[in-house]
Amino acid sequence: MVNILFCGNGYVFDGMLTCALSILKRSESTEPYTFYVYTMDVSHLKPAYTPIPDPMIGFFDTVIKSYNPENRVVKTDVTDLYMKHFSGCPNEGAYCSPYTLIRLFADLIDGMPDKLLYLDADIMFNRDIHLLYDTDISLVEYAAARDHYGKYLLNPNYVNAGVLLFNMKKIKETGLLEKARGWIKKQKLTFADQSAIIRSTTSKKMLPQRFNDQKFLHKHTVVRHFSKRLFWLPYPHTDNIKQWHVSRVHKVFGYYCFDDILYEYIYLKKKYETEVDPR
Repeated sequence: MVNILFCGNGYVFDGMLTCALSILKRSESTEPYTFYVYTMDVSHLKPAYTPIPDPMIGFFDTVIKSYNPENRVVKTDVTDLYMKHFSGCPNEGAYCSPYTLIRLFADLIDGMPDKLLYLDADIMFNRDIHLLYDTDISLVEYAAARDHYGKYLLNPNYVNAGVLLFNMKKIKETGLLEKARGWIKKQKLTFADQSAIIRSTTSKKMLPQRFNDQKFLHKHTVVRHFSKRLFWLPYPHTDNIKQWHVSRVHKVFGYYCFDDILYEYIYLKKKYETEVDPR
C-alpha cells in the first residue's frame, strides 16, 4: 500500500487530480494507493476557506478506482483540531493559506500509516513513485530534498516541505509535529509550517534534487514541483505557473511530456463540471 497525503479546500482539486493521475500513469506497480485528504472549514477567515465537498471527493474516488478498484480516498475534517491549536495564532495569516498548516496534525489523527508521503497539490510525477516511496527512512523522521532557492540563500541543507516522506512512528517518538505546532502557536515564522518543521527536526534524510525539482525538468526528474519561481527574461520577475495551466505549461516551459495526463485531466474536469457540479 502506498499512502499519500493532500491538504486543502476545493481549490486544490485540480492539483489533487493531476498529481494523482501522474502517479497512477507513471508507476508500474499494481499495489493499491490510499489518498488521505485533510480539509477544514475556516470560512470565518475567508469565504473560500470551506471544506472539500463530498461530491468532489466521490468523483476523485471514482477516478482513482478506475485504475485499481482497491484504491481509495480517506477524507478527514480537521476543523476542530485547527480551532483548538491554531485559531488566532501568529501564523494564521501566513504567506500561504492556513491549509498548509494542517499536515502538522498527522500524528493526532487515528489510523494514519507509519509511512506517509505528503505532497503539495502543485506536484507532478515524471517517473515511478516507488523511486521515492521505497526510500529507507527507518532511522529518520522524514526524507526531503533541498529547496531550490533556500539552499543558496539560507542554508545548504534547507529543505522544501512540498514533498515530505514521513516516518510517522519515529515522528511520534521524537515529537516532531508536536514541536512544530508549538512553533506555529508562539512565533511568526517566515515560511510558517516549513520553518516550524525544519526547526523541530531531529533527524532527516536528504534526497537528491530530482525528487523535488522546483525549477527544471530532466529525464531523471522523479517529481516536478510547479512552485512559484524566478524568471530572468524578458525582465526579472516571479510567476506561479501550475500544471493545470496547460497552455502556459506548453508555452512557457515547453513541456509536452505530461500531455497524456493533462488531457485526461481536462476531460475529467469537464465531466465533473457537467455531471457532478453543473453551475
